[in-house]
Amino acid sequence: MDNKKELLLLQYETACPQFSHCFTRSCMHQSISIQRNSIRAWVLAARPKTLSGAAMPVCVALTLAYTTQSRLHLLPALLCLLFALAMQVLANFVNDYFDFRDGTDNEERLGPLRACAQGWVSPNAMRMAMALTTFVAVIIGMPLVIYGGWPMVGVGAVCLLLCFFYTLGGARHALGDVLVLLGFGIIPVCITYYLQLGNISLLCLLLSVSCGLVVDTLLVVNNYRDYPTDSACGKCTLVVMIGRRKSELLYLALGIIGWFLLSVGCLLSGLLFTIMFPLIYVWLHVRTYQNMCRIGSGRSLNHILGVNSRNMLIYGLTVIAGLLTDNVIT
Repeated sequence: MDNKKELLLLQYETACPQFSHCFTRSCMHQSISIQRNSIRAWVLAARPKTLSGAAMPVCVALTLAYTTQSRLHLLPALLCLLFALAMQVLANFVNDYFDFRDGTDNEERLGPLRACAQGWVSPNAMRMAMALTTFVAVIIGMPLVIYGGWPMVGVGAVCLLLCFFYTLGGARHALGDVLVLLGFGIIPVCITYYLQLGNISLLCLLLSVSCGLVVDTLLVVNNYRDYPTDSACGKCTLVVMIGRRKSELLYLALGIIGWFLLSVGCLLSGLLFTIMFPLIYVWLHVRTYQNMCRIGSGRSLNHILGVNSRNMLIYGLTVIAGLLTDNVIT
């Protein structure tokens, strides 16, 4: 099987793991075609595997809110989750379209193939999808004004700006990690918690930074893989700025510091199980770091991206399990 088909298979398995049994290595020599603007093409463009990173901070915040007040306001909880998912899909569409338009997605790309660059989705259809997804996100988010007041309009506007600014400027000027910390940590955790309780606790704030750091590990792996091509085209990511070795140490530190900040908040609140359960994540994170360093470069790092996504999900699940356990015991 040539490299193009191998990458196509990898892309499909990465985006749709639930269907990967249909594309085992026994069919590696068969041609895999994707009809333009088909449902399969849009599934690939939406990158469903990334949705766990958007849902995790919201679910963690809702669990913290529940264990704090022993109840949840279900409608704002659902709206927060749906809005986060819509933002993630929009960010994926924006990234796909503008990287194609600017020529960033080309034959030298090391990561999974993208919809516009491969012709799976037409540029015009992608522009329409961005507009439609933005409209849907606004419709989902507007009712949150009832629970959080008019400042929620400003929060929604900031989220929309982050979706576009990440691809159009932030990621190219070493601001991607800051945007991830905001968009996948501080904003979703604090706003979700605030809409439930009307305030933001110290534990909530520390947990929001912790979530953001954990999700940022995925960006570091992505940029670590793309170091050669980003350096060649002048894309100034944080990894390009500090170099490969320091980026490896940064990756390791992000996960550990994320757990440490969570632990500080939990110690102050007497939540011992919420400290201990995420140690499973820390162990997996260290092992992933070792494997990333061993691989070093190339398309094989795409496997590390998948493992890192699993680690992020485990982090969220262990935090949720710890909060619930502490709530029952105390």
